[in-house]
Amino acid sequence: MHIEVDSHTHTVASGHAYSTLAENVQAAAARGIKLLAITDHGPAMPGAPHFWFFKNMRVIPRIMHGVGILRGIEANIVNFKGELDIDHDTRRHLDIVLASLHEPIITPATKTLHTDGVIQAMASGHIDVFAHGGNPAFPIDIEEVAKAAARYKVLVEINNSSFTTSRPGSEKNCAALAEAVGRHNGLLTFGSDAHIADKVGVFAECLAFIKNLGFPEKQVINGSGRSFLHFLQTKNKPADLSELESLFPG
Repeated sequence: MHIEVDSHTHTVASGHAYSTLAENVQAAAARGIKLLAITDHGPAMPGAPHFWFFKNMRVIPRIMHGVGILRGIEANIVNFKGELDIDHDTRRHLDIVLASLHEPIITPATKTLHTDGVIQAMASGHIDVFAHGGNPAFPIDIEEVAKAAARYKVLVEINNSSFTTSRPGSEKNCAALAEAVGRHNGLLTFGSDAHIADKVGVFAECLAFIKNLGFPEKQVINGSGRSFLHFLQTKNKPADLSELESLFPG
């Protein structure tokens, strides 16, 4: 299976990543990535960029070195009401909004509270992807989250870094989450969560993971750049996102 979209990457703007946007794009082009999401951390994360960084992403060309650019954010779920650290005016300029739970922003509590926060974020209509949901620091009711993701048309991320350098102990939760998504006819997306260009578009662990699970490839939406773009276009995104259709002629 070839993956055409990397839906989760970071640049130096996040404050704890090590490559520039241009370096990430070059790495994506070399690995055959058609769409690259630039999803630096939301403003609540220590060291993250100011909200003007996200509003000004319109200056980034739609296509660089043959790679389509998705202007995005990894927003922080800041409370168990599912609220995010970006407002509507900022969000409406973006192509893709990931949401996740991070210890520097919200103190781990109970499975019920974590689940409530995630599901309310999904129900708000403000997010497109629930990121690294297998994190053992934030246990969730996997069945309820998978059902909500299918209901509210939110992609569930399987995060390659969760199998390598981040969030140790995620594998069991990721497997349960993927299986639940499959049962409820939801969709997965793979994110490299690259914090350095060398990891952009690298999904070896994700691919081995779903092969081992026997997860249907057709439910991994970022295997197809065209399908991923169409998914975003159904969610009231900026009009100029259509410029990326030129990458998928015919």
